[in-house]
Amino acid sequence: MGKSLVIVESPAKAKTINKYLGKDFVVKSSIGHIRDLPTSSGEVETDGGKAKPKTKASPADKAVKAQAALVRRMGVDPEHGWAARYEVLPGKEKVLKELQEAAAKCDAIYLATDLDREGEAIAWHLREIIGGDAARFKRVTFSEITKTAIQEAFQRPRTVDMDGVKAQQARRFLDRVVGFMVSPLLWAKIARGISAGRVQSVAVRLIVEREIEIHAFKPDEYWELHADLSTPTPLRAQVVRRGGKTFEPKSKADTDAALAALVNAVYRVAHREDKAQRSWPNPPFITSTLQQAASVRLGFSVKKTMTLAQRLYEAGHITYMRTDSVNIGAEALTACRALIAKEHGERYVPEKPCVYQSKSSAQEAHEAIRPTDVRTSPGDLAQLDHDEARLYELIWRQFVACQMPPAEFDTTTVTIAAADCELSARGRVLRFDGFQKVQPPVKQDDVELPVLALGQALPLVKLDPSQHFTKPPPRFSEASLVRELEKRGIGRPSTYAAIISTIQDRGYARLANRRFYAEKLGEIVTERLAEAFPDLMDYSFTASLEEDLDKIATAKAVWTDVLDTFYGDFKTRLADAGERMRPNQPVPTTIPCGDCGRPMAVRTARTGVFLGCTGYSLPPKERCTATKNLINGDEAVAVKPDDSDDESSDADATALAAKKRCPVCSTAMDGYLLDETRKLHICGNNPDCPGIVVEQGQFKLKGYDGPSVPCDKCGASMQLKQGRFGKYFGCTKYPECSNTRKLLRNGQAAPPKATPIHMKELICEKGGYYVLRDGMLGLFLASSLYPRVRDTKPPLVEDLVRHRAELDPKFHWLVAAPTTDPKGNPVQVRFSRKTHVHYLASEKDGESTGWSAFFEDGTWVVRVADVSEAKSSKAAKRK
Repeated sequence: MGKSLVIVESPAKAKTINKYLGKDFVVKSSIGHIRDLPTSSGEVETDGGKAKPKTKASPADKAVKAQAALVRRMGVDPEHGWAARYEVLPGKEKVLKELQEAAAKCDAIYLATDLDREGEAIAWHLREIIGGDAARFKRVTFSEITKTAIQEAFQRPRTVDMDGVKAQQARRFLDRVVGFMVSPLLWAKIARGISAGRVQSVAVRLIVEREIEIHAFKPDEYWELHADLSTPTPLRAQVVRRGGKTFEPKSKADTDAALAALVNAVYRVAHREDKAQRSWPNPPFITSTLQQAASVRLGFSVKKTMTLAQRLYEAGHITYMRTDSVNIGAEALTACRALIAKEHGERYVPEKPCVYQSKSSAQEAHEAIRPTDVRTSPGDLAQLDHDEARLYELIWRQFVACQMPPAEFDTTTVTIAAADCELSARGRVLRFDGFQKVQPPVKQDDVELPVLALGQALPLVKLDPSQHFTKPPPRFSEASLVRELEKRGIGRPSTYAAIISTIQDRGYARLANRRFYAEKLGEIVTERLAEAFPDLMDYSFTASLEEDLDKIATAKAVWTDVLDTFYGDFKTRLADAGERMRPNQPVPTTIPCGDCGRPMAVRTARTGVFLGCTGYSLPPKERCTATKNLINGDEAVAVKPDDSDDESSDADATALAAKKRCPVCSTAMDGYLLDETRKLHICGNNPDCPGIVVEQGQFKLKGYDGPSVPCDKCGASMQLKQGRFGKYFGCTKYPECSNTRKLLRNGQAAPPKATPIHMKELICEKGGYYVLRDGMLGLFLASSLYPRVRDTKPPLVEDLVRHRAELDPKFHWLVAAPTTDPKGNPVQVRFSRKTHVHYLASEKDGESTGWSAFFEDGTWVVRVADVSEAKSSKAAKRK
């Protein structure tokens, strides 16, 4: 029997699987997809180099040529049976050649890609592009990379599931058609360089609609009144009723009236109610709940969670991480219950295993996300990096906890009478921790109330009134957005991370303080798409398409019929939208242009909201292209006489209450900083509402309260500004002086950078020559062709010596350093991240010699390390 070729998706997965297969198997990686629809417009058709005579094409001919060009770019033809043109992905030619050569030497080819539809499609593409006898190809899938699972999968191979492939193709074609056919319309009507997506646009709509709700929300004032009472343990009660009615004070006056009645009142226990309560464990993780839990408990982004989970899966530590099923295998269930009994006792093992119900659309053949071997505790995996270990521990704890009994509590509610008021205090005491012994709650907010007798008098310590404002609907976090997408049936487990990344990359939403904020461009695009394509942007319609894709995967629907039904209505609406879609018109202001004096207008583009001169639309000879960037007003604060800022516990509601209201439509306005004396307020419904207000005053950016920073280039003062990459100091004489300095995390201005020195005698092998630069991590050499060539290295002392005359005086102390170590090896200038100072080190043939020197008390102190011991220590750590 000859050798067999096994093809997986990633090198890490190949390495793990290789341990469990015998010498008769050769394991190779495709490194993801090998081929896909065209990534560019493809080859340009020519006529042998001969120029064709110019003829005036008819509108019909132009339409035909435009459609043909569109089909070439998309790689799929919706007008002719959805014929597709697949191409080998750029850079994958070498990988494909290696796979084809390995396949030619093997009798059987096992396609062991992931078990979802994406993995099924990759397997099909590999089979098609490698070619040869179809009987050689076998499909194997497994939900965990363990020896048992691998061997069982190879004993039961199958053929490629073409229904799953068709479902994946249908999703790909739908997304391709929407993106390639709607995006040009958005370029013409709204802004260049933007795009639309079938699922992503619907996700943006969720964020935008929440943003609109927040802008329209008007906070109402309300007050709460608490009493701190003297008992053996602190007791805090809230006033809930007064005069037989619910106490809901709307003003300070109402609260002061209650205060006057309570300040000298006698407080007595009127009623006490005790109840038993249980808290049940949650099911084991599926993709969406893992993403949510990692966001809440660990602060991980959805993308980071899936990247770490992929590594854990490929290393054989957890089961497959893209699943919507909460099923648990019988063997894993038995092992988990045995572990609980051994570690925590029989009291923590339920009489019967806990069984959880998956949603109706879940793929029941899959398992929940769990450790492949529950006996491997988080502490047993010392080789994992810090974040991988934290995620594994979260998955391990959730799986063990889901097979443990509920936590048991005693809840107590005490009612206290005082004057004509009733006060209430609630508490909860844990009696049996149950599953919480393994998976504690995110917040431990249990309060144990003291034992109080009916009629018992409670001395008053103090009354505590507090002002609040009703809060607008909360903005989506990554976790809550995933939860909402899952609830509405939009997307599938494998798509959530891509959706969240895409809507940020396109500039439609931004993530700040772990909350999504809709960008103005996202609002405009969403509104225009909802008007032109109500079906495409409808939540239920998008969810029904997902159900149709599920039907295709289970052979309950014909994939071309689903595509044809969608495309027929979509094509009609697309033609109509070209005529009806409202453009993104600029909103005029009274702010004069600094170049020509004409009024400027508010414009929205992919880069954000900015001011552009109204003279831009004039003929070329009269045209003015001046623009002015706007800094988000949330980063600006008014300079008050005491130079302090107001803070509130209800920050979001307070910020919304502080926003100016549009004089035209009363919607909350967005503020943008023009300069130190002007703040521009633009209606939240811009550009559909022309409301504009210019506020005069003194403003500064948050984050820096120190003295003004002098410019080290021209001597003028520097102003704190907000840019694409954060806050920085810019010279006030810009553009005459373009000097900048970064704002450090400690709130101080970064030290001034030295002028770059062009060392043309040092040739960079990757292109250009080296330039000596002064960065946040000290002196370094970088290619003169940066950013096209990203090649850096530390400079030698002898390099600095040659350019002493050009070197900034602050680095002259380095010129006096030795240029070679005692063995004649050249000495490099390096920078310590820990101490933030430069030091010296030498190398030989790319390896450290162990020699280093540090500048202490005006002299160079030499240190020599044992290189052989360092190497053996590193090798031991890797093992």
